[in-house]
Amino acid sequence: MKKFRMPVVGLLSATLLVTGVMGVQTASADELSPVPLRTLAERADLRIGTAVDMAALADDTAYRRATGREFNSVTAENVMKWEVVEPTRGTYDWSGADELVRFARERGQVVRGHTLVWHSQLPGWLTAGVADGSIGAGELRGILRKHVTTEVKRYKGRIQQWDVVNEVFEEDGSLRNSIWLQKLGPSYIADAFRWAHAADPKAKLFLNDYNVEGVNAKSTAYYDLAKRLRAEGVPVQGFGIQGHLAIQYGFPGDVAGNLARFERLGMQTAFTEVDVRMILPADAEKLATQATYFRGLLDACLGARSCKSFTVWGFTDKYSWVPGVFAGQGAATLMTEDFGRKPAYGAVGEGLAEGR
Repeated sequence: MKKFRMPVVGLLSATLLVTGVMGVQTASADELSPVPLRTLAERADLRIGTAVDMAALADDTAYRRATGREFNSVTAENVMKWEVVEPTRGTYDWSGADELVRFARERGQVVRGHTLVWHSQLPGWLTAGVADGSIGAGELRGILRKHVTTEVKRYKGRIQQWDVVNEVFEEDGSLRNSIWLQKLGPSYIADAFRWAHAADPKAKLFLNDYNVEGVNAKSTAYYDLAKRLRAEGVPVQGFGIQGHLAIQYGFPGDVAGNLARFERLGMQTAFTEVDVRMILPADAEKLATQATYFRGLLDACLGARSCKSFTVWGFTDKYSWVPGVFAGQGAATLMTEDFGRKPAYGAVGEGLAEGR
């Protein structure tokens, strides 16, 4: 494997350039198509994935076609989260998650499960019950165990990796003061991994968070946690690095070194939610910088024996979460709103081709 580097990026030579949105040069999705990313990724022994918007998958033919063509791994953007699968206590809605698993099976894709334990997007009945005291600590632990066990068992053998515990640390490395920490103490983290492993012993189980690309207080807290839990026999098998970057903040430092230390623990690593936002409007310079950031994370993954999965958090700006959360920012994905291929798409393709 090649060493990590920040490359000078070009487009795949097979790609036809046309004038895209805001005058920026992008590659037409309908003209000379390059080799699909999934084909290049398979040659490089990598899973290239995307988060999937299930409404778009159902209603947008171009989106559905590109999801199947470009990726050999898929992650549910929302439909496996607790508020969706159990909106009313004891009443489940697996329709969206089931459809994604079926879609993936038909197209030879693996599925990443996202996410079992998180402080956000919890069902209202759960948060209200904790808030008013009608759900105490003992009952809450039982509810959490049932949730983890029920969801993992349902997809036993059909989920390759699970984000078991998501975003449990603050930026300074202290544990997030979530309802789980408040009511159950830090032991809930180990418990969740044990329950998930019991429900599906073959699925690989990950910690997952943002702002942990390089070596910093937050990623070090995860390293220390993983080292301790693994020494105790807890089945913590992977570290998921989300990879939500922004060009105005610079590229994170020592990404390769961060991956290497988790690898030395015997863990898998993965980039799980990569996108690179910018202050709008986009222009050629910003898009070129964006391309180097995508390529930088990909190169780090390709250079680490432990990293076998690289997932983008959506691939077209048409359905990106970024503008709704970061005012005045966007253009964070590999493709424009009309599925034109950006320089970032070419950078990822070139990286995969060179990573064989």
